Amino acid sequence: MQTTEKAFRTFEDLEAYQAARAFRKAMYAVSRRLPDFEKFELASQIRRAAVSLTNNIAEGHGRYHYLEQIKFTLQARGSLQELIDDLNVCDDGHYLPADEIVSLKQQGWRVYQLVNGYIRYLRERKTGASVALRESTPAYGITDDELDAILDEPIQRFSDSTIQRFNER
Repeated sequence: MQTTEKAFRTFEDLEAYQAARAFRKAMYAVSRRLPDFEKFELASQIRRAAVSLTNNIAEGHGRYHYLEQIKFTLQARGSLQELIDDLNVCDDGHYLPADEIVSLKQQGWRVYQLVNGYIRYLRERKTGASVALRESTPAYGITDDELDAILDEPIQRFSDSTIQRFNER
């Protein structure tokens, strides 16, 4: 069986980054179309979260340890979900046509899938990494088992207690 998998050299080669960048551009376009009274509040928030999405993927890619890469990619995923919620605000305020919001949310959830795939890839690489790249203690207070639970848990199963448990670290 022949593989057509393309090796990457920079963060710009990552499919997750490319999709996130396209979504960032789409969300910037949304921020420019908001009503005047939202220009300094919601529009600003959308721009910050959109930049955070791609910046964290890029910064994580530049880190030496896999756990650091995973940490930044998880932060990118948080910014992505923030943007999806901003689309809910746009829907609630009738700032955009409903079908456009649906399309943007679908694009956002596709980015979410790619980001999760990238996190899984990093986890697999960490597992098979040389001793020089392994970290002996869990970085950032998250053990391998806890991270696996986060990645394997469906979105709707997150609860306040799950979030509280990780905020207590």
